[in-house]
Amino acid sequence: MSTPLQASRTTAIVRATDLTKRYGAGDTAVVALDGVSIDFRAGELTAIMGPSGSGKSTLMHCVAGLDTPDAGAVWIDDVDLTTLDDRRLTELRRDRIGFVFQAFNLLPVLTAEENITLPLTIAGAPIDRAWIDQLIGTFGLGDRRDHRPSELSGGQQQRVAVARALASRPTVIFADEPTGNLDSKSSDEVLRLLRRAVDEFDQTVVMVTHDPYSASFADRLVVLKDGRIVHDGPAGGSDDVHARLRDLG
Repeated sequence: MSTPLQASRTTAIVRATDLTKRYGAGDTAVVALDGVSIDFRAGELTAIMGPSGSGKSTLMHCVAGLDTPDAGAVWIDDVDLTTLDDRRLTELRRDRIGFVFQAFNLLPVLTAEENITLPLTIAGAPIDRAWIDQLIGTFGLGDRRDHRPSELSGGQQQRVAVARALASRPTVIFADEPTGNLDSKSSDEVLRLLRRAVDEFDQTVVMVTHDPYSASFADRLVVLKDGRIVHDGPAGGSDDVHARLRDLG
């Protein structure tokens, strides 16, 4: 018999069907997504990889509601994003999606704790202090909660950004090259925290990366090429990811 956690990992909470996205027109048009269909399951870390121009960032932006596909549909928690007006789409992103970007996007005038709780403050939502304290402790920020971003290292700033993404207990976290601005030690710390978010908090994480080592922290590896999915399977170790990318050319 499956456990509740195991059962949750068979449930698709983000679904995309037949996504098409083109940039430009005529002979110069670039097809960024060419009929892509994909599900992202609850309680799973998925790495999306592919060469430059493969469509990996475009796919993330479309499923996260940051960009609109030319055709196809996206559902998050069974809500069809294509049916939402700008206000409702903004609310969905605020309430159900966490974002982690290569740039930390912290407000310089706020403390680490204030940056973590900022989305809840903006939404006028109640702040679960026990949950925030747990995040601060888990992310090793207990002695940095009153520090402003300029007083934090790059790795500490990105830990604040990940904690902020988790603060509202979102349906899914989208991480776009989250270690791109970090040294190897800080990168490792952030990747391990994303892994813990999945394993300990049953969080769903979708991460775009170019780095096989980062992808090795994932449960699942999705590879795009020329706007199409060319591989979708277990991530394995960094050597496995290297081999998969090499085999795909």
